[in-house]
Amino acid sequence: MGVKILEQSVERVVATMPVAGNRQSFGLLHGGASLAVGEAVGSWAAVIHASTMGKTAVGVDVSATHHKSAREGLVTITATPIHLGGTLTTHEVVLTNDDGARLCSLRITNLIIDRR
Repeated sequence: MGVKILEQSVERVVATMPVAGNRQSFGLLHGGASLAVGEAVGSWAAVIHASTMGKTAVGVDVSATHHKSAREGLVTITATPIHLGGTLTTHEVVLTNDDGARLCSLRITNLIIDRR
C-alpha cells in the first residue's frame, strides 16, 4: 500500500499513502484502501497508548464515512484520540488529500489487553 509513518506519539499518529497502487477500477482511491489504512493507523495509535501500560490493543469496532475521493497524489492519514482509557481507546482517523480536503472520516475503538 506504500504507507509511510511520519509522526507517532500517544497524542497523534500521522502517515501518508499514495493514491497510485490503491485505486479501484474507475481510477479512484479505493474505499477499502481508505478503511484498511485508517484502521491500521488508528490501531497503531491505540497500541502506542497501550504500550505505556505494558499492554497491547486489538480492534473491536471501526466505522467510516467517505466524503470525497482522489485520483492522484498522496493521502495523509491522521489519528487522534477521542478517549484513552485503561480498557478501551477510541480514535478519530481523518484522511485528507494534497489540498487538505477531507476524503474520509473513521472512528475506531480498540480493546486494551495483556501482551501474550
